[in-house]
Amino acid sequence: MSKNKSILSAFLAIFFFLVSCGGFNPTSVKDRPTDVDERVKQNIEEGKGFKLMDGREDGLGSFASSNPMWRATLDTLDFMVLSSADYGGGIIITDWYSESKPNESIKVTIRFLSPEIRADGLDILIHQKKCDINNLSSCTVKKLNTKLADEIKLAILKKAVQIDKKLTDKKVKEFKKKFPDYKSKGNQQAN
Repeated sequence: MSKNKSILSAFLAIFFFLVSCGGFNPTSVKDRPTDVDERVKQNIEEGKGFKLMDGREDGLGSFASSNPMWRATLDTLDFMVLSSADYGGGIIITDWYSESKPNESIKVTIRFLSPEIRADGLDILIHQKKCDINNLSSCTVKKLNTKLADEIKLAILKKAVQIDKKLTDKKVKEFKKKFPDYKSKGNQQAN
């Protein structure tokens, strides 16, 4: 009996904590924009950067781990230390990175403009920092316009296609396992 009371007490404490922090804040449907871009804008303005459902009827969540572009970017930049990675805001910023020259380093900023695998769905900026070799606190930073941004983008897109294919194959396999008797329209016509 004491165990049940402690579980109930813990549940109530968590519930009241969430309510007091705004975790339980029901809104009316009429207050929500119907346009997806407007909803995203409103969510960003309200600080709601993470969502569990992406509005699809199949109920699959839109988590960072299932977004091929996000995962491909992290895989591509895995050799660099990340300064910031905000999935809800759609931005990844690396820390300053240098291979051989201690007075020169680069920083990569990637903004996600679309969750789709598209070349125009990414905006990649590269900044270079050069410091005086005698005084490393005296540095200049400038934006680079090099082929490196295009090479990074191409690597991310290639990796995203591979990840997307694996995710699709996995979903098809799970669907076939769950519904072994399902026949698509194309298969029904052939029979």
